Amino acid sequence: MAAMFKAIAKQVHAMTVALARALTAQGPPGRLEALSLIRSTVTVPSGVKPLVGVSLDETTTHEDLVQLIDVFAQATPQAQYLASTTGASGAGRAELSTAAAEAATLSALPAGLVRTSAILTHPVFNTYHSETEMLRYIRHLESKDLSLCNAMIPLGSCTMKLNATVEMIPVTWPEFGNVHPFAPAHQAQGYATLIQELEYALAECTGFARVSLQPNSGAQGEYAGLRVIRAHHAANGEAHRDVCLIPVSAHGTNPASAAMAGMRVVAVACDAKGNLDLADLKAKAEKHAKELACIMVTYPSTFGVFEDGIKQVCEIVHANGGQVYLDGANLNAQIGICRPGDYGADVCHLNLHKTFCIPHGGGGPGVGPIGVAAHLAPYLPGHPLRPDISSAQAMGPVAAAPYGSASILPISWAYIKLMGASGLRSATATAILNANYLKARLEGAYKVLYANEAGMCAHEFIVDARPFSAVGIEAVDIAKRLHDYGFHSPTMSWPVANTLMIEPTESESLAELDRFADAMLAIREEIRRIETGAWPKENNPLVNAPHPASVVLADNWDRPYTRTEAAFPVPGLRERKFWPTVARVDDAFGDKHLVCTCPSVEEMAEA
Repeated sequence: MAAMFKAIAKQVHAMTVALARALTAQGPPGRLEALSLIRSTVTVPSGVKPLVGVSLDETTTHEDLVQLIDVFAQATPQAQYLASTTGASGAGRAELSTAAAEAATLSALPAGLVRTSAILTHPVFNTYHSETEMLRYIRHLESKDLSLCNAMIPLGSCTMKLNATVEMIPVTWPEFGNVHPFAPAHQAQGYATLIQELEYALAECTGFARVSLQPNSGAQGEYAGLRVIRAHHAANGEAHRDVCLIPVSAHGTNPASAAMAGMRVVAVACDAKGNLDLADLKAKAEKHAKELACIMVTYPSTFGVFEDGIKQVCEIVHANGGQVYLDGANLNAQIGICRPGDYGADVCHLNLHKTFCIPHGGGGPGVGPIGVAAHLAPYLPGHPLRPDISSAQAMGPVAAAPYGSASILPISWAYIKLMGASGLRSATATAILNANYLKARLEGAYKVLYANEAGMCAHEFIVDARPFSAVGIEAVDIAKRLHDYGFHSPTMSWPVANTLMIEPTESESLAELDRFADAMLAIREEIRRIETGAWPKENNPLVNAPHPASVVLADNWDRPYTRTEAAFPVPGLRERKFWPTVARVDDAFGDKHLVCTCPSVEEMAEA
């Protein structure tokens, strides 16, 4: 594998050298506009005039190189003169072919920069030498990860809903995946239609006048939205407005984004029920009225409750000269039921990887569009290569490409088209129903934090583990014990320490909801056995969880509970069991030691 990567790098570099030498040999270049007059199937991207940028990769062939050199040759003064007098194309194709053929041996790297040490020395890069072996290795890694293929993932505030196969298939099509972000507009008309339809649909869903798809993530959407607000204030001669009000319950990205946008953060208190304290908000807004830029607020709240006072929040901020930034993290509880633009929000970012079915990237491409009210539309991010989508007042780009991670937009486009307006509304209602069903089943066994006046939650709710601290059980123990029951952990210790936030989404059936509820209730009974003294605080299924097969099948078993109680606490697990692969680890040690400790090849060989 190391040799393969090295060969690819050498090939790309050598072809680039061949191209540079051929272009240099053709003499001084002509005007950039000459390229636009050439009839060719090759697209040469132009950056800041009068420069042209060309980038090659491992898919570039010798024939591609010859054609590219020929395109540039036709734009030189010599080539234009020859073409007008002899009909020749400039540099001879035979000579160009020779230059391309020599590419494999060319290099412009100084000897001092050539790497001599070995690369990719870890055994994983040198063990699997056939497609069959690689297939089995990847499948082995996949089997270690619990996904929606195995069970519900109840991560609160993450909206781990189904990413349907039919929505994902277009991502594999070269018509979407192989289009360069800077391709001329006339060569990407299908993309333009898809983007326009998606922008329109998202604007309709949120009640905003315009939507920008440029931000590459939710966090980048936050930053872009705050920059839009700052640009609006600056255009109105109020660039000094830099105070951002943020509730103490906010997502951690909110204050970070505000700081990046050059704002000062002022915290706003929440009441005992988790709602934004309107009295404190009013006091803070009036205190900073002359410098108030905005508020960043989440709806439903990060405590999983529809706050009755959301319109009042918007009115208070607007009355004191600020704008309302709505964090779209919980938009899955709103689509088809209410729209941020209707109840007073000025800007909102949308997590397409949550509400609109793009998979959670794990480091991969993301999309965090922002929707804005009409008065903020002129300040949406522009792009120097697409002046047609940039207004005169547009701020600079927040991503390298005009439309961000455009290749995954077909996922959300397909989701919206397949669901339709009624389907989107039904999904929202089902998500709220599922959360309240689970809440009702767990209440009594667990203390559930926060609900509205009717005792209902939104699309998620919080289970309090603090009452169990007296017997040595914390939220982390319940979370890890759920692994033995075949479930991913809920969100832990956020937004309240030592709690579990649960969000089932609309994707789960009643049977799966009951399976999760049964697991949580069974764990509560296990805690009760600790409370009664049947199991010691320091040695029980919760503090020892999870229990991988290597532990359960070990010769030595010195625990006060049976192997069956460890691995098969409910009968259904005998029919379908997802085995955790790692036992309890020292979380604190791992959090404090972030340096990679991968063994060397020699150490691996000796092990």
